[in-house]
Amino acid sequence: MNSSLSIFRKVAVAEGISYLLLLFVAMPLKYFADLPLYVKYTGWAHGLLFVLYAATLILAWQEQKWKFGKAVLIFLASLLPFAPFIVDRKLKDERALN
Repeated sequence: MNSSLSIFRKVAVAEGISYLLLLFVAMPLKYFADLPLYVKYTGWAHGLLFVLYAATLILAWQEQKWKFGKAVLIFLASLLPFAPFIVDRKLKDERALN
């Protein structure tokens, strides 16, 4: 059975990828190629993954008994490009130490 942390890490990577696709593929296509449909669908997928990121973060926070500040920092990482990948790496390293 997958732990909440394992599920969160998978969702975090998917959310990070969707964010990069939205910023660096869909948005340029919208503004430079006049193809707004890509933003619509990529944005929808990213929005869903963002909600899943927040929900699985709450589950992992409870399971791992993280301090509030750590959970807030991990949430804020979802707002920055590439940061979810850094969070994933740090959580992987933490898990290896334990």
